[in-house]
Amino acid sequence: MLELKVKYFTDIEPIKYIEGKKSDWYDLRCAEDIEMKAGEFRLIKLGIGIQLPKGYEAIVAPRSSTFKNYGILQANSIGIIDETYCGDNDQWMFPAIALRDTIIHKNDRICQFRILAHQPEHIITTVTKLSDINRGGLGSTGKN
Repeated sequence: MLELKVKYFTDIEPIKYIEGKKSDWYDLRCAEDIEMKAGEFRLIKLGIGIQLPKGYEAIVAPRSSTFKNYGILQANSIGIIDETYCGDNDQWMFPAIALRDTIIHKNDRICQFRILAHQPEHIITTVTKLSDINRGGLGSTGKN
């Protein structure tokens, strides 16, 4: 069993694993009430820092309802937090761009994370041919 050491920077609802939930993702919350204007960029504090186990990293992505509810997008599409971002002041943040004026309240769930093991060591080999099987290029599986 892996241990995640979580430091709370403010009094937000704690991270918890929901038994029976069919997901490996944990919700993250806005750590303060904020207001954003359309076009504004902001690093939204998530109110936590986590010391990840050695050999692991966290992937942070918006929740499926984040844009619908708040009109914000994650500026870097997804975030990668490695195990070395674990100091006493290393608070996790969500880089957001507002596409409309919005208000986000403290404890609103705006993004989620999961941890993954670092990819295994591998070598890169340059070749002139990959295989005889071709799928037909980007977007070749159709619309249905």
